[in-house]
Amino acid sequence: MTMHPASDPLLELSAAGVSVWLDDLSRELLAGGELEALIRDKHVVGVTSNPTIFASALSKGDRYNEQLRDLAATGTGLDDAIFAITTHDVRSACRVLRPVYEQTDGVDGRVSIEVDPRLARDTEATIVQALALWRAVGEPNLFVKIPATIEGLAAITAVTAQGISVNVTLIFSLERYRRVMDVYMRGLEAAARAGHELSAIHGVASFFVSRVDTEVDARLGGVADPAATALEGRAAVANARLAFEAYEQVATGERWQALAAAGARPQRPLWASTGVKSPAYADTMYVSELVVRGTVNTMPGATLMAFADHGVVTGDTVHGTYDDARDRLAALQRLGIDFDEVTELLEREGLAKFEASWDELGATVRRELRDAAPTAARIGSA
Repeated sequence: MTMHPASDPLLELSAAGVSVWLDDLSRELLAGGELEALIRDKHVVGVTSNPTIFASALSKGDRYNEQLRDLAATGTGLDDAIFAITTHDVRSACRVLRPVYEQTDGVDGRVSIEVDPRLARDTEATIVQALALWRAVGEPNLFVKIPATIEGLAAITAVTAQGISVNVTLIFSLERYRRVMDVYMRGLEAAARAGHELSAIHGVASFFVSRVDTEVDARLGGVADPAATALEGRAAVANARLAFEAYEQVATGERWQALAAAGARPQRPLWASTGVKSPAYADTMYVSELVVRGTVNTMPGATLMAFADHGVVTGDTVHGTYDDARDRLAALQRLGIDFDEVTELLEREGLAKFEASWDELGATVRRELRDAAPTAARIGSA
């Protein structure tokens, strides 16, 4: 009897050209060997982090206690403590993923760390902190996350020009995505003039997915037209697919071709916010419907495991869909839903959520430092 190998959807996804990244990071994940297991068994080749993830990690277990006691004993301020804790974990994750980085010539094996979102409207402060994060982590496979605000765009150019690899985050609209690609190329052009080796600079552009459907579906719910129901859960994928079309248009242009000839690496599209928010939709849909070579999908742990269990890869699900995607967005417009207004709102809300997450992280670290302080004092007086 012939034995057929068990299905491995994440391996199939990787073979289709989608890099599997995990949207999660904690000291428990690192110290317990779970990240190594995910790399080995689930084909994970990158990690993204954010303040909410760190706040959650700090509130569980005791892996941070020793560092917290040391920080409390030295009277470290809150912002410096957050910086020390997060860069420690990201540095450790970079080292775990370093073999993947080497095997893929720097394409994968990446770990992202976020600039303080309170700086999102301050170009110069963003640049300063991006440089500080890059130096503090000190690993070549780091991505510094900078939001794609108007002020962030100039920072992306400046940081890229200094040879730093950037994960541009919080992208919702096609217009803003085109600007993100432009400022990446500006940064590479400046880096070349400054004598940097272009092949050492990498980038990804994080295009957010599920939040688009959440907002659009809420608006469709208020439309008294039978056509509205058919459009529920359809906007986010359409928007992302058109983003990939825009990426291809830039990739075949003369400007990018000249940079590529000089050794520049593509700024790959990264599908972010791929955890499904509505129970009415398949829990893997933002993975299976965005399969196209040369992209990244960063998944929360639950989505990663769901896809590993029952995900289906049917080949490229992006090429050949652009006209249909345009039709979907046009249909929304006919129903009175202003998609530009949706994406502008999502950026504002995204920034507010990022700041709230940072505040949550700050509150968690402040509490943990306070709890650690008496122990530190006793140790100091012993």
